[in-house]
Amino acid sequence: MFNYIVIGAGFAGSVLAERIANVLNEKVLVIEKRNHIGGNCYDYRTKDGIIVHKYGPHLFHTNYKDVFDYLLNFTEWDIYHHYVLGFIDGKKVPIPFNLNTLYEVFPPSLAKKLEEKLLSKYKYGVKVPILELKKENDKDLKFLAEFVYEKVFKNYTAKQWNMRPEDIDPEVTARVPVYISKDNRYFTDKYQAVPRDGYTKIFENMLNHPNIKLMLNTDFKEVLKIDFENKKIYFLGQEFKGKLIFTGMIDELLDFKYGFLPYRSLNLKFEIYDKEYFQEAPVVNYPNNYDFTRITEFKHIHPIETRKTVILKEFPKTYSPGTDIPYYPVFTKENRELYNKYKEEVQQLENIILVGRLAEYKYYDMDDIVKRALEVFGEL
Repeated sequence: MFNYIVIGAGFAGSVLAERIANVLNEKVLVIEKRNHIGGNCYDYRTKDGIIVHKYGPHLFHTNYKDVFDYLLNFTEWDIYHHYVLGFIDGKKVPIPFNLNTLYEVFPPSLAKKLEEKLLSKYKYGVKVPILELKKENDKDLKFLAEFVYEKVFKNYTAKQWNMRPEDIDPEVTARVPVYISKDNRYFTDKYQAVPRDGYTKIFENMLNHPNIKLMLNTDFKEVLKIDFENKKIYFLGQEFKGKLIFTGMIDELLDFKYGFLPYRSLNLKFEIYDKEYFQEAPVVNYPNNYDFTRITEFKHIHPIETRKTVILKEFPKTYSPGTDIPYYPVFTKENRELYNKYKEEVQQLENIILVGRLAEYKYYDMDDIVKRALEVFGEL
């Protein structure tokens, strides 16, 4: 019946299923372990009408016009610029640490001196990774780097990753820079928006096609068997000779034969308050003082008039296979080597295509994974 089977109904799987169904006019089966589509982007409305992101905040931002235009086929966008505050020394200040933050945390004379030194060293608008700034020889810039490292970066990183910043891949640490700017927005991409009716509606519109069959609450191993030795795939006992697009955990695909790939997970605690707003910004980071890393208030992201508000506290934790959701691949040299062992074996089957954060053991933002899925479809 199917020439294509897709494992996973997040962005990677849904984009590919939609393209296969609409452009190729082929039948495609989407198998999803959870009881809903959308992967970690799934959201829902509370009885008070508040859109809540079940697996943590998702903020769409991109410089890819083709990605933004593609998603316009499935949603209307509301322009949205994201702001984050950090709780530093008893004050809530702009994050990423920028030129405005200088004046929030230091006396005016010291802030002005540091600003002048930063602007003499770096171009305005540049984002400097904190570990790079720490290498400066100038004593004032070194003082600033140590302050930001200790107050903003070190403890947050330790909570989020359970590692020292120096032991984490630069791909991760570069995401928390010192921003030589007075722009308080968290992102500076050309397109910044949130879907008017939430993310789940995007996936509903993508997968609403007569060529797409969706199986929820189904572990792929219940219906698929992959014989790597003989290079064959079986679906419901019959040999499947089409393309299998896999977006799940690559180590699970091979029954963890080389060991588990490490991830970080989250314990998410939602709280409802009988008040208009809980905090001043959509997200407030707590690098130092609490076990949670940040608090998100969803009404800031999807405004609605109601006297209730919903917040989310995130408590990072080590991923336990079988019980937790794998959120973030842990990028170390050893983990990449382990991933490559799995990848090399999977690639021996030419009709298996690996796409997505879990399948490629790579950190993708939403726009990146849509872009990647469109590129993979182009190769198909």
